[in-house]
Amino acid sequence: MARMTGGEALVAALAGHGVDTIFGIPGTHNLSIYAALDRYGVRHVSPRHEQGAGYAADGYARSSGRPGVCLTTTGPAILNAAAAAAQAYSDSVPVLFVSPGMPLRHPGRGNGLLHEIKDQSGAMAAILGRSHRVTSVEEIPLAVAQAWTDLTSGRPRPVHLEIPLDLLEEQADVQVVAPVPAAPRVPAPEPVAAGAAACDAARLPVLLVGGGAARAAGEVVALAEATGAPVLATTNGKGIVPEDHPLFVGAGVQHRCVLDLLDESDLVIAVGTEFAPADWWLGLPDLTGKVVRVDIDPAAIVTNVVPAVSLVGDAARTVRALRERLGGAAADGPQQAERDGTGRAARWRERHREAARAEGGPWLEIVDAIAEALPRDAIVAGDSAMACYYGALSNLPLHRPGAFLYPTGAGTLGFGLPAGIGAKIAHPDTAVIVLQGDGGTMFTVPELAAAAELGIALPVVVVDNGGYGEIRNEMADRDEPVHAVALGRPDFPALARSMGCHGVGAADPAALTREIKAALEADRPTLIHVREDSRAARGMT
Repeated sequence: MARMTGGEALVAALAGHGVDTIFGIPGTHNLSIYAALDRYGVRHVSPRHEQGAGYAADGYARSSGRPGVCLTTTGPAILNAAAAAAQAYSDSVPVLFVSPGMPLRHPGRGNGLLHEIKDQSGAMAAILGRSHRVTSVEEIPLAVAQAWTDLTSGRPRPVHLEIPLDLLEEQADVQVVAPVPAAPRVPAPEPVAAGAAACDAARLPVLLVGGGAARAAGEVVALAEATGAPVLATTNGKGIVPEDHPLFVGAGVQHRCVLDLLDESDLVIAVGTEFAPADWWLGLPDLTGKVVRVDIDPAAIVTNVVPAVSLVGDAARTVRALRERLGGAAADGPQQAERDGTGRAARWRERHREAARAEGGPWLEIVDAIAEALPRDAIVAGDSAMACYYGALSNLPLHRPGAFLYPTGAGTLGFGLPAGIGAKIAHPDTAVIVLQGDGGTMFTVPELAAAAELGIALPVVVVDNGGYGEIRNEMADRDEPVHAVALGRPDFPALARSMGCHGVGAADPAALTREIKAALEADRPTLIHVREDSRAARGMT
């Protein structure tokens, strides 16, 4: 037991759970939290907007597998972070959002207190499903421990913790609660046996990996080799299986050839994926009776696709258990199984590559130039931009889990830059690059100043088509007036330099490769401006 303020109790509890970095902005109501950060060795990173703080905590969590923490003050500050909270929820990213709230005895109808929000916790609960408002200083360490179990057990979705602002200043005798070990979730033997039997019986299996398999990369590769199954990756599954593995077909399931592959296959082993419409742009084929599905979430395992075999459990443990129960396909050893599947994988890989390069045509030179500059273990933080979802998703090879940070389900704009900052904080010795469009850049462009202050070597590639290119094309395709989408021609390199970054242009692919390589060794972030040659860009002019 130790006597401390509520603000110190929060920081002590977070430090006790291994938190060494917080992304946030100080305000009048959270200063007692800031007063305790140095005392507990917690680093504070200062984005320029709370939404950027949330995206940075998200990028930190996606790339590292450790929960990120976003700290705001009351009212508009936590609401500024709400879009980032929604994105983290959509993509199952463990981020703890912490904010003060109105005092314990605040009038129910309000009285005009600074930053007053009628039901701040209710607003966050509507987005996340989990918002905990504590009622005493003594409860704060317990609330952190409970939030941590939500973040690290089961499906890792974000949580909001609200502490009444009067409790942050109040003192009490507090006991810090040690982290609660997560109970491993493994499926019962019967469904594992059924899944293994289905794998053994399959002649043409395929393995589909999503973001839920990010911490099971080794087990997924072993299962693919044991079954000889070609591997497909969803957007959030990109990098889990190295993209030069002989069984890897491709990342991105929006192509017609993916539907053809699934139609041909007599078994689909799906690990950690929602089968979400945000990934499957053309819709799903009929998968009735041929899906073995692994998911930590028992509700999600029957959403969108009802499997023939449901394996509810931690991806790594469950895939390992499934691999260990294999009989026929594994009997000849993984090398034999891999040889059996690599020819089929190669045929489908070529079809996937053709489809990807046709779809990504206007951005191929940019993507190939980026690929030429990146080391094998690089991390790419993308935005909801055509250069990312048409260009990089299926055409930029990446080879590590958490290597492609992309706002999939909610599809927010402005994610790339702050997420890249968060990833670079989590991996200071790894090459991290940001790829985004001009429209998304303007959503969170102040974070260039935050990155400059940090002095990180972060290439920020801005692919400029003059505005909201996707929406411009959709308006034209609907034969409706095209308006409100052109954003002019900001001088992005000059804007970056004004914020303390390097700012350059790249007129051709060779220059882009050269500038990225230089930026990876620079003393500060470098914004690299690229003009896009596409239907949208031509339409904007």
